[in-house]
Amino acid sequence: MDNIDVQLLVIVALAIIALTVFMSFFPFMLWISALASGVRIGIITLVAMRLRRVVPSRIVNPLIKATKAGLGLNINQLESHFLAGGNVDRVVNALIAAHRADIPLIFERAAAIDLAGRDVLQAVQMSVNPKVIETPVVSAVAKNGIEVKVKARVTVRANIDRLVGGAGEETILARVAEGIVSTNGGAESHKDVLENPDLISKTVLAKGLDAGTAFEILSIDIADVDVGKNIGAHLQTEQAEADKRIAQAKAEERRAMAVAQEQEMKARVVEMQAKVVEAESEVPLAMAEALKAGKLGVMDYMNLKNIEADTQMRGSIGNQSGSTRGDGEEKR
Repeated sequence: MDNIDVQLLVIVALAIIALTVFMSFFPFMLWISALASGVRIGIITLVAMRLRRVVPSRIVNPLIKATKAGLGLNINQLESHFLAGGNVDRVVNALIAAHRADIPLIFERAAAIDLAGRDVLQAVQMSVNPKVIETPVVSAVAKNGIEVKVKARVTVRANIDRLVGGAGEETILARVAEGIVSTNGGAESHKDVLENPDLISKTVLAKGLDAGTAFEILSIDIADVDVGKNIGAHLQTEQAEADKRIAQAKAEERRAMAVAQEQEMKARVVEMQAKVVEAESEVPLAMAEALKAGKLGVMDYMNLKNIEADTQMRGSIGNQSGSTRGDGEEKR
């Protein structure tokens, strides 16, 4: 009796395992759900999906939603998109949302947008409900040198036709910032920008900044305008400081040249004094040669010596009298 029970339990377990394997390979419940939803699909097609390593539920369930929404999709379209690495469920949801919002969107374009890496469902939702993008604070300088800080809010709507190959939000922000800078830079005074902030919106919108992007700019609203530093005065101060340093450097250069020239003149004076001493040293030699040659007499030589001695005596007497006079003045 015990052997019979064990055999029965083994048979039941094997039957459950076999049934589980069979049901996983042949998704009857999914097939029944598809038939109940009005989707005509064969069980062999589901088995073939298994063989192609396609999860049947990721194809059949979106197909059921598409059929109920009246999109008219077929299983081959969804399976090919799945095999290409796309998100079938997101594409179908996007098609349903576009169909409900009366937005023209076909499956091929939605699949291309999804394969391009963009969220096609979010794009459809943004087409219905525009998105507001807030720019960072953009600093620009008016012609009078006053800095103006502007923050703007850009309302954009997704352009489904340009989602593939179109630029993203970063390009929109960069172009709006460029328009703000050019508008503020063209203003004669920062007061013009403060009085008419809508001038920025009109100028930026007139430039068609959404060209080549995946969005359509609906409006540009100025959220905040602040006055910053006096950049013009700061630049002028820095320029004056730079000019002063240049002038100081040039003056120092001229002073160095003057000092060098002075030292050069002193060296030349010493050189000339050396030449004078050298010339004076040659006088006795010349006189000796003149005595030997008979061109200079002895009496002439003696008279010259007397004159020199007399000159030295007068000089010493003059020095003594000058020093004595100076001492008398100091005593007084």
